[in-house]
Amino acid sequence: MKELNIKNYAHIGDAVYEVFIREKTIYLTSNLNRLHKYTVHFVNAAFQTELLEKIIPFLNDKEKDLARRARNIPTSSARRINKQLHSTATSLEVIIGYNYIHDKQRFTELCEIMENLIDFNIEIK
Repeated sequence: MKELNIKNYAHIGDAVYEVFIREKTIYLTSNLNRLHKYTVHFVNAAFQTELLEKIIPFLNDKEKDLARRARNIPTSSARRINKQLHSTATSLEVIIGYNYIHDKQRFTELCEIMENLIDFNIEIK
């Protein structure tokens, strides 16, 4: 499979990460309002940045290079208040997207790592 533009990996990684989170949060509550709050808690730039920092020790050299390259993608919106935070979160999406496209086994490994690092037992009101 051919290499894609780094923005394409971020695009697919964003969607795949959200599905990963939604697959976990649907077991936390049946209340739609709380379900949305759980999802938003885990799918945002601040949380994704924290998660990336936690998984760095588990990344291989290719993934670390992708993360570095992703941090250099220009942001597409002037309304982004914290561009550095958004760029770092995009790095996680790129890693997820790259592995989802090119290496499903590694993608599954990363999902298991993330699942072990994320505390899904938090209380959302």
